[in-house]
Amino acid sequence: MADDTTDQDASGTIAFAYEMGVLKRLRRAGWWHAGVRDPESVSEHSLRVAQLAALIAAEEGGDPARAAYMGMWHDSQETRIGDIPHSARPYVEVASNERITEDQIAGLPDRAAKSIRDAVAEYESGGTIEARCAKDADRLECLMQAIEYQEAGYTRVDGWIESSRSKIKTDFGKRLAEAALTVSPLAWRNR
Repeated sequence: MADDTTDQDASGTIAFAYEMGVLKRLRRAGWWHAGVRDPESVSEHSLRVAQLAALIAAEEGGDPARAAYMGMWHDSQETRIGDIPHSARPYVEVASNERITEDQIAGLPDRAAKSIRDAVAEYESGGTIEARCAKDADRLECLMQAIEYQEAGYTRVDGWIESSRSKIKTDFGKRLAEAALTVSPLAWRNR
């Protein structure tokens, strides 16, 4: 039988996992401005961010697993504050992602909490190659999603494409952004 500490650790971890499940139902709100009726969820966005972060980091000489880990947690705070579109940010005051994360991980065992705390702090500071790769992956994923919505008939997404593209910093991230502009979202089917 497990001791009380283990039961508390397990209970806290499961409660946190249930909270992260909210991200599966939370829609990326900015796309509603472009008329997208059923935009992707924060979880769907974060999965591809993590995948792209790993790929960019591999080519940039960083640790792919570390970059992917940051990509996985970069929007996890939205369980508490929702997905605030960029057009709303000047009008709302929101706690930092680091502060929100502290509240979210309060019930986790120490090592798990530290793991997430460190990943969020590193991502937010942007001070490592892995953090820069994860940030570029976030921007690239937004650009790709805009292109996919455009292919589906939504016409007011150019702002997302150009804004995301202009913020990408890594060499491989820039190359990927350029390729995303010319490669069909269905090109994979022809390989």
